Order: sequence, then structure tokens, then C-alpha cells
Amino acid sequence: MNVSGDGSDTGIDKRPVTEPVRVSAPGPLGTGGSGLAGDVIKDLRYHGGDDQAVYAYAREDLDEWAAQLGRTLTPGMFGENLTTAGLDVTGAKIGERWRIGDDVVLEVSAPRTACRVFAKWLGEKQWVKRFTLHGKPGAYLRVIEPGEIRAGDPVTVVSRPAHDVTVGFAFRALLREPELLPELVVAEALPGPELRRARKAAGGRPGGA
Repeated sequence: MNVSGDGSDTGIDKRPVTEPVRVSAPGPLGTGGSGLAGDVIKDLRYHGGDDQAVYAYAREDLDEWAAQLGRTLTPGMFGENLTTAGLDVTGAKIGERWRIGDDVVLEVSAPRTACRVFAKWLGEKQWVKRFTLHGKPGAYLRVIEPGEIRAGDPVTVVSRPAHDVTVGFAFRALLREPELLPELVVAEALPGPELRRARKAAGGRPGGA
């Protein structure tokens, strides 16, 4: 896991830590920050809160980007406070639950979208467009059961919903292919704004099995 670097002027600057970190629901967007103790969210208007308590990005996807960009990408470089290994984050379903270590249970809530702060931090040309077209955004998660996690803790998928809306599919619908939005209505674990957008596109139809 990764938390904000000391003295950084942006919360996207995360550094790996080896000591145990407390994970808990931070509160609603606008008042709640990160779900990881010691991790700082500086713009609470758009980042943090219960639906974005944890941001997970796969080490394998970082390695793919590192090869494309020709530079080293350390854990936390994309602003993630949880770097996974051996887990298909893009293929995780919205509402899927992960157990980390002995105590913590997280629920996949939504894909991450790139912003100007991310682009400025990484310093790559047309980064928002490139990140969006690449289609591997990482996943936001909410905290279902709080506790402590440690570097190297196993991540186990403990439940998956019956629908087929993955992080990657939701990202495509929300950012690139709006014609897919009606298909998101079954993913009732999406945050409110995204679910309302999907229902509007579907003519107000609620989700279901």
C-alpha cells in the first residue's frame, strides 16, 4: 500500500510503506478523505470519500505503462494507495468484494478517471487522452469491513455479483462509449452520480438481476 509523501503539494504523490496501515470508511465525498490512515486527499470536492476510499492499480498494468513510456513507475506513481499483484483489476466486477489480510473487506465501486492533476504529475503529453484510450483505469473501492493491512497481504475475491459490468466496461461506458450506459443499471454498487447517469440513459429504468 502507498500513502502521500511528506511535504508534497499534491495528494497524488504516494510512497510505499511497510508498516501496518489502518483502513476505514472516511465519510462522504466533500468531507471524507482517504480510507488509509496517513494518506492525504487534498481536493475533497472531487476525490476521496466513501466511494473512493481506496484506489487500486495493478502492478502488471504499471509495468505495461512503464514499457510504453520508457520510464520506471514505482508503486503509488499513478496515485494509487493500493498496488496489487496477480489480480485483474480491470476485469473486476462493480460490487465485487475483496478481503485483504485477516480483517479488511473492500467493495469495487467504480473506475478511476484521469484529471489534469494526474497529467501534470506524470508529465506526459496528452496523458488524459492516452490513459482513457488505454482502458486500464484501476478501481475505486469502498470499505465494508475496516481493519489493518500490510504490504504483502493476500487479496482474495470473496464475492462477485451476477451481472457482467466490470471496471473496464464501466470505464468505456462512462468515458468513451455512452451508448453502453444503459447496461450499467444492473451494477447497483456504482456511486450515485454514475448510477443516476446510467438510469437516465436507460430511460429511468432501475437495475435488476
